[in-house]
Amino acid sequence: MSRIIRSLTLLLLSLAVSGLFSASRAAQKGSETKGRHFFKDNCRQCHAKGGVGGELTPMNKTMAQWRAYFAAGTHNHGKEPLTQHLPAEQLLDASAFLINHAADSPQPETCGK
Repeated sequence: MSRIIRSLTLLLLSLAVSGLFSASRAAQKGSETKGRHFFKDNCRQCHAKGGVGGELTPMNKTMAQWRAYFAAGTHNHGKEPLTQHLPAEQLLDASAFLINHAADSPQPETCGK
């Protein structure tokens, strides 16, 4: 009987721990909707057509290129940290938007609308 209780306890504990890890991973994905907003409000100031940073849309890069860009954490050819332009929470949202609408994504988007 105690063996059954111990097995059930271990099973429940492992399920709880795996649930915590999956919840933290889900929280790290960011919101595409918020990311679109942050991109339009912040990034488009310099990255619109004719802007000082050159035109930039989600479709300018592939999903892998956007992931590498955000993993590097730098902006302006590595001269400044991304967090100089957006807080970390907003960067997570912006990255979700840009990666999920990249040139090779299932739903590419120009962000022009």
